[in-house]
Amino acid sequence: MKKQFKILFALLCVGAMPCSVVRAQVIDDDEELETLDLTDEDDSADDGDEVVTTEIDIPAGMEAEMDSLLSEWNNKTYLIPEGDCTDTGVNPDFDRETYIHRLQRLPNVIEMPYNDVVRHFIDQYTGRLRRSVSIILGSSNFYTPIFEEALEAYQLPLELKYLPVIESALNPEAVSRAGAVGLWQFMITTAKQYGLEVTSLIDERRDPIKSSYAAAHYLKDLYDIFGDWTLAIASYNCGPGNVRKAISRAGGSKDYWQIYPYLPRETRGYVPAFIAANYIMTYYCEHNICPASAQLPAATDTVMVDRNLHADQIVALCNISAEALKALNPQYRTGLIPGFSHPCTLRLPNASMTAFIEAGDSIYAYRATELLATRAEIEVAQAQLTPQNTKITSRRGRGRGRSAGRGSRSATVRRGDTLSAIAKRNGTTVSKLRRLNGIRGNNIRAGQKIRVK
Repeated sequence: MKKQFKILFALLCVGAMPCSVVRAQVIDDDEELETLDLTDEDDSADDGDEVVTTEIDIPAGMEAEMDSLLSEWNNKTYLIPEGDCTDTGVNPDFDRETYIHRLQRLPNVIEMPYNDVVRHFIDQYTGRLRRSVSIILGSSNFYTPIFEEALEAYQLPLELKYLPVIESALNPEAVSRAGAVGLWQFMITTAKQYGLEVTSLIDERRDPIKSSYAAAHYLKDLYDIFGDWTLAIASYNCGPGNVRKAISRAGGSKDYWQIYPYLPRETRGYVPAFIAANYIMTYYCEHNICPASAQLPAATDTVMVDRNLHADQIVALCNISAEALKALNPQYRTGLIPGFSHPCTLRLPNASMTAFIEAGDSIYAYRATELLATRAEIEVAQAQLTPQNTKITSRRGRGRGRSAGRGSRSATVRRGDTLSAIAKRNGTTVSKLRRLNGIRGNNIRAGQKIRVK
């Protein structure tokens, strides 16, 4: 599946909380995938012999380091962490009925019940992770509109926009121990299956827009398999095969909470963590968590690049820092935009885009020999023969009983041999034997050595 994206960024400020709105037109090719391989990303997580327990692991995205969240370019540039209300603010202790009531009030399609496991994750978000929640709330202004546009394009429940909270803590540079990458934590196989390009130069799993549309497509396919959103969410984490095995081991039940003990450990916590993420992203004020203040980001625009272009050329001529350029174009892994291979998208702030357009061809010419030169054709070096090399070659030839290269070769005349027989035996001709050995006529004798080459 290939998609072409026509994207216009419009940045709006709603109330006191700034946000960015993405207008995206998605044009799908007429040809759909003929086959869809929705096998496990990691079947080894549940091999069928595992002892059933109710232990859970916290999803990796929830364990994001504060330093990592604050080093992300958007956060570092446009967020101002509010330390007072997240560090010292009192977290009220609510009763069970309050949590049930609040979860039921969420305007969601996906079922979000309350239980002790869900409460455990709510406590994590409102307790030791409350400062991370503050940063996530602030950075959600950059990414949530993108997620909503992608989900809406596939007519999916908008509450799925909080999946990246538990997948990556809204860090587009997140990389899991298993090699999943980006906001939506795609493995390479699934990423390529859903149209994301992953090469040595490009990794579109890091592209917030393209990866969001790929994730929405994948979630739709998972829902089509199970017909239940909690099962689709669980299979997003551990693969459809593991969910099918859990259903089988639970006697065929398709209720997530019935198959819960038969799922891989991390997946047991995945749906409860998703419910808790929806809760905390809605009711953070009730727990005295303040979103990090967000400044309005600079407006951006895109251009298609059809020639090879290096980040250093853009930084030098377009008044943009290398860090900002990387943050706006995270899919390019080495700094090289391989437009010569196929047209590539380049995103720049509006002021930098104006400079890029005015620079014209000069931007491609700037340090091109140094930054872009590659050898399209090259000759293989030939060894230079020296007298010393020649002697070595000759000795090696004699050591094998024959000379190397164009050296001579001899044969011993046997009793009864004729020149014709010797020529045939050694793949040569009588006339050549005569010429090499100065023989006139056919006079040869047994035991005589004659040259045959």
